[in-house]
Amino acid sequence: MRWLKILLIILLSAAIGASGGFVYWSLSDLPEIKSLEGYTPFESSFIYSSDGKVLAELYLERRNFIPYYNIPDFVKKAFIAIEDQRFYSHPGMDIVGIIRAFYKNLMAHSIVEGGSTITQQLTKMLFLKPEKSLSRKIKEAIIAVQIEKRYTKDEILGMYLNQAYFGTRAYGIEAAAQTYFGKSVTELSISDAALLAGLQKAPALYSPFKNPEKALMRRQLVLKKMLQSGFISQEQYEKANAEPLPAKPFYRKYEAPYFVEHLRHYLESRYGNAIYTSGLKIYSTIDYNMQKIAEEAVARGIASIEKRVKKGVQAALIAIDLRNGHIKALVGGTDFWETQFNRATMALRQPGSAFKPFVYAAAIENGMSESDEILDSPVSFPGGKPNQLWSPKNYDGEYHGYVPLKTALALSLNAATVRLANDVGIQNIIDLARQCGIKSTLQPYLPIALGASDVTLLELTSAYGVFATGNRIEPVTYEKIVNRDGVLVEESFPFSENVLEPETVDKIKELLRAVIEMGTATKAKEIKRTVYGKTGTTNDFSDAWFVGFDDSLVVGVWVGRDNHKPIGPKEAGARAALPIWIEFMKNIK
Repeated sequence: MRWLKILLIILLSAAIGASGGFVYWSLSDLPEIKSLEGYTPFESSFIYSSDGKVLAELYLERRNFIPYYNIPDFVKKAFIAIEDQRFYSHPGMDIVGIIRAFYKNLMAHSIVEGGSTITQQLTKMLFLKPEKSLSRKIKEAIIAVQIEKRYTKDEILGMYLNQAYFGTRAYGIEAAAQTYFGKSVTELSISDAALLAGLQKAPALYSPFKNPEKALMRRQLVLKKMLQSGFISQEQYEKANAEPLPAKPFYRKYEAPYFVEHLRHYLESRYGNAIYTSGLKIYSTIDYNMQKIAEEAVARGIASIEKRVKKGVQAALIAIDLRNGHIKALVGGTDFWETQFNRATMALRQPGSAFKPFVYAAAIENGMSESDEILDSPVSFPGGKPNQLWSPKNYDGEYHGYVPLKTALALSLNAATVRLANDVGIQNIIDLARQCGIKSTLQPYLPIALGASDVTLLELTSAYGVFATGNRIEPVTYEKIVNRDGVLVEESFPFSENVLEPETVDKIKELLRAVIEMGTATKAKEIKRTVYGKTGTTNDFSDAWFVGFDDSLVVGVWVGRDNHKPIGPKEAGARAALPIWIEFMKNIK
């Protein structure tokens, strides 16, 4: 018998040693709880207009952190009622809850109740992999107890509510409130809170959008538990139980979507995924009211055009502050949600006569004045092939003999302009256009004088700013970026350089004012302030332009079709683009 006792002692020692070894192995890679002191969950970033309106929310996980002390008490109690009724009394793990869950599961022959506390659930979210094993349960319990020793109950509950996933791409209680109800957590009703609390067990299963019947039953269960726990009265229970479920999620659509996408693309290239996860506040240059006026002007302009021509016409508008290069309004097409191609920043189109001011500016830089004359008569130049001639013709087929530069530009005379370009020199014109900010490829041939080289609306509009002030200013899309703590991350300062002397600017402005007073844009005289600008039309009326400015803004409008086919008969810049420009300029303050 003595050998049997010895054997039992050996086996018992081995079992204890194995158990101890298992526990030691389970605990050997426990995370550092103090890392929670730097708790920074993924958080959405926001883009604001210059006047404080939210334009867009950028996120991988839609989450907006909210301090625990700003979460209403009844919202917290809804989660406690359904997830952890003894939350304020247990030390992180609830033995009573575990025994109760074990008994109920045993009686039901299935898992009907879990034993994890809110603190244990937070532990799983932050530290542990979603595996089902004894070692993970041991780690979960020990970490939960450690968390409870370091943080208050309200701090733990706040971390839990900010970290939890609620389905429909909503992470955290504030994003959930916005997604399911279109309001902040501080505005939730008891019924709203009960629905969100009920989602925690299985967000997809209890989604009011996918399974409204199950969502309703789950919400009722939460409300019943709140009533039983004394968190709400019978009257509150009945009122909350009678409220309808939300019918569809509240997704935030971009305001100024073409601008936001243009800015987002740039910020992503600069900051990477941080723009979706770091809770940045990006203060853009867009003026919200001006943007709405621009969108309405484009919509009304296209509606008017499509009464005359086949549908499918597109338009773009951009407005830039002459003082600092801030983009104040940007419309890249008629419907961003139908097509995301940004015609203000990405579309390379021939500007037609809207390029002519660069020819006249180069002539003035070369010593000519607005009163100097140039011959407007039929003219031919060597073409691109041997024995071929290129003969630019005036729009109406009429010629005017010797005319001042002011008249030649005001009436947009092609023959006179090409003669002038030939005298000034194509390279001088290209050099000036480059100095003004044109970055696209400019072909060094005479047809460039009539706008034969493609440019974007953004670069052409920005370049016209030089005619207004003499200074080239790089377009700016945002003023500053601050982090989630309000600390400045970056501040934008516009790059500016002088291109034209004041005397040259005055002469060019006189030419561009003549376009309004006596030329192709006389409609613009209905604007009750001094404005300047130039129309542009390409062959077969496939592109229509107007770019111009007053004392504070330079604004460009383009109209055309994406497939480069004609807009319609006689749809020149003065008829298709100018009315949009006028409506915008008349309505801004």
